[in-house]
Amino acid sequence: MIKIFITVRNRLAITKKCIESLILHSELPHSIYVYDNASNYRLEEHFMFFHELYNRKLISQVTFTSEASTFNAFSKASTCNFFGLQHEQDPKKDSYDFLLMLDNDIIMTPGWDVTLKKAWDYVAKKKLRHVKVIGQLPGGIKSKKESHKINSDLIGRVGTLGGSGLWSVRPNFFTDVGYLNLRQLVGHDKKHDQQYWRLLTRASAGKPYIMGVNKKLGVHCGKQAGSVCNKLTRNRGKKNKEELIKFEKAEERIDSMDFKTFYKNIVNDQLLIKDW
Repeated sequence: MIKIFITVRNRLAITKKCIESLILHSELPHSIYVYDNASNYRLEEHFMFFHELYNRKLISQVTFTSEASTFNAFSKASTCNFFGLQHEQDPKKDSYDFLLMLDNDIIMTPGWDVTLKKAWDYVAKKKLRHVKVIGQLPGGIKSKKESHKINSDLIGRVGTLGGSGLWSVRPNFFTDVGYLNLRQLVGHDKKHDQQYWRLLTRASAGKPYIMGVNKKLGVHCGKQAGSVCNKLTRNRGKKNKEELIKFEKAEERIDSMDFKTFYKNIVNDQLLIKDW
């Protein structure tokens, strides 16, 4: 069983494709926890979409937050803490295969979960306690100092840094690695990753802490959907910045394609496949 945390802000069209990829391309049982943070475009449609998923029992939880309820800190960081604190209350918290932290602009590939389970089983067998996160290559991973042959087709390389758009972690991640200090993230629209890199370095006693596997687990579609974090950060202080994260044209373009067509387009795009 896998528990999946997805953070959302606007960009409903790519959120639909992200969740559809999980529904179609997962092989192991999973539960999905969605945090929709301060969305201000197509908001009624957000409620309607998640109502349908909830009603069909395709998601276990949907939480709508505001800037006030995330303490005016970076909402991804705030809700990651919320998810972790809730997970710690789960009587079965230690029985999950792994937890997945996912941005809503990641489209998962078939069998992604089986691949990650193989990697985590290998890490457990080899007692690689310093490996706290498993993602994909290149994934922004630097200083790759270890290489592991997980099986005949799967190689894992261990290094540092790495973008958190697709992170799988052990079920004890939040007790082992910790929570983010939201005081340091008030007024910011980024820095979730940088803060966690510090915590991961400490938890791993300075050893490389993230493994990337040589199989594409998810395709990052931020360039197609628009980047909320980048747009807000670049326009910090501007009064109209909330209008800049609606991405109307990108929404229309992505919505115009069914999942099969959209997925075919992104997996045939060599720049996307090689990126992240």
